[in-house]
Amino acid sequence: MSIYTLQPLDFGALKTVSLHGRGGKVTPEMFAKPHTPGAPLSTFLNNLPRILAADTLREVAKKLQEAKKSQRSIIWGLGGHVIKVGLAPILLDLADKGYAHGFAMNGSATIHDYEIAVAGHSSEDVEAVLPDGSFGSAEETGRDLNDAINDANPTEGMGEAICRKITEKADPNYANSSLLHGAYSRKLPVTVHVAIGTDTPHTHPGANGAAIGKTSHHDFRLLCEMVRGLDEGGVYLNVGSAVVMPEVFLKAVSVVRNLGHSLRNFTTVNFDFLQHYRPTVNVVKRPHANAGGRGYALTGHHEIMIPLLAAILVEGNE
Repeated sequence: MSIYTLQPLDFGALKTVSLHGRGGKVTPEMFAKPHTPGAPLSTFLNNLPRILAADTLREVAKKLQEAKKSQRSIIWGLGGHVIKVGLAPILLDLADKGYAHGFAMNGSATIHDYEIAVAGHSSEDVEAVLPDGSFGSAEETGRDLNDAINDANPTEGMGEAICRKITEKADPNYANSSLLHGAYSRKLPVTVHVAIGTDTPHTHPGANGAAIGKTSHHDFRLLCEMVRGLDEGGVYLNVGSAVVMPEVFLKAVSVVRNLGHSLRNFTTVNFDFLQHYRPTVNVVKRPHANAGGRGYALTGHHEIMIPLLAAILVEGNE
């Protein structure tokens, strides 16, 4: 016999409802369809489930298509991982098709892009080289990126200066794999946003804090102008930056509104394999408070999700 004074609640009088009358949010019409060998990509995409993230992906693609049609800005905010997993050709192709009007990135994205363009490889084994202090000590990377920043002319920000340097230094065998080389040749704005000490070129003897601050601040002002173009239908995508770009983007939103410009009814999207605090609040939620529009969060590996989104857009372009 139980020692408790409490007795389990009697469920005998519980009321039930008919399953058939209740209905539900999921129906077989929404289910995925098996892929058939030889079927075109458009069929595969159309056969994805009409549920949750698959539908969100379609909605994001639709917002991008609408932004292109209405000639509103489409800005990609990038972390270094996007470059490391080989997405530069995808992003440049999207730019050629009208789905990217500018790139904003943290410092690590420029490092990986430079190394790919010049040497054809990047992403050192940090655990192997950290014990002896040689992590981030590649001479060419530190020298050339700091030279670009230090030699920037008064009308250039960090992004444009680095793009120009990469274009000058790129090995012809690897140039087409560089996002910054491709953006420069297309005259697409690139802005770079750094925090001192976060990037390996800051440990190089050629690093100049004044030049780093000046050129990155120039780029923040340029990004604010780019963000102004999101009003009434633009799209901002944060891909792979958990801290720097979400913080920079939110400040840009505030600056634009502070200066009296309308910034309403636009779309924001966060792509990452984990949904972090800052992208969730600074990209997906806060920009739309009392301003219309909507933010989306899609969780998954960049090397799968971005080509999948691009495929939907390219198929829709045909």
